[in-house]
Amino acid sequence: MSIRATVRVTGIAKNTVTKLLVDLGKVCSEFMDGEMQGLTCKRLECDEIWSFCYAKQKNVPEQYQGQEGYGDVWTWVAIDAETKLVPSFLVGERSAADAEAFVRDLAPRLNNRVQLSTDGLRLYVDAVESAFGADVDYGVVHKIYKSESAKEGERSYSPAKCTGVEKKRVVGDPNMKKVSTSYVERQNLTMRMGMRRFTRLTNALTKKLENLSAAVALHFMHYNFARPHKTLSKKYPTTPAMAAGITDHVWTLNEMAGLLEVAEKNLSRN
Repeated sequence: MSIRATVRVTGIAKNTVTKLLVDLGKVCSEFMDGEMQGLTCKRLECDEIWSFCYAKQKNVPEQYQGQEGYGDVWTWVAIDAETKLVPSFLVGERSAADAEAFVRDLAPRLNNRVQLSTDGLRLYVDAVESAFGADVDYGVVHKIYKSESAKEGERSYSPAKCTGVEKKRVVGDPNMKKVSTSYVERQNLTMRMGMRRFTRLTNALTKKLENLSAAVALHFMHYNFARPHKTLSKKYPTTPAMAAGITDHVWTLNEMAGLLEVAEKNLSRN
């Protein structure tokens, strides 16, 4: 539900709703940062997904060009192929600095050697080498696309046709049959379906980078702890956090919102 729709239904001021979402988003981000430690993931996949703040890059006014929070924004995401847990994410730019920051945040959370898969983006290779060194089994998936020529005067919004896939070993001894980015690409779809501001050709844009970061944190908090995953829920409803042994139950929205109250109490005590 949009913020304006929430205002109409509840009668609460728009600024109050926005502040609540931003504050809770920050608390959820801090909570996950503390909980996602000592993980025993075996196969991780990483990818980055595009969105924008304020305006699309080509429409950003000259006075805001080059400033953070205006134009293209990329969200870096890692997912465990087995538990479907998202242990790390980063909202920033598609740059070498953010690629390294993302992988350096991911690496210390792992308690064992993992197999890592990414697409062919060169930024990953340097970032993985910097964060993991040789203590990783790393493979790259490079997809080959063929652009279909559109008729004159028409524009196609369909993705280009994939004509082939090449897999390459980069570090260690990865199982090449399991070098894949399928799960993280499916997670990209989950993000676009769950957060209106990530939908392509949408008017539900993000005006501030802070709001986008909070929305992403709320999404992954709900995804990891409160949303049972169908592929995991064979005997009983199971979330990715439950499958990874981080929690023992499906969280409710009240529990998620309660994190803000706990944070405020801790702040008042300090």
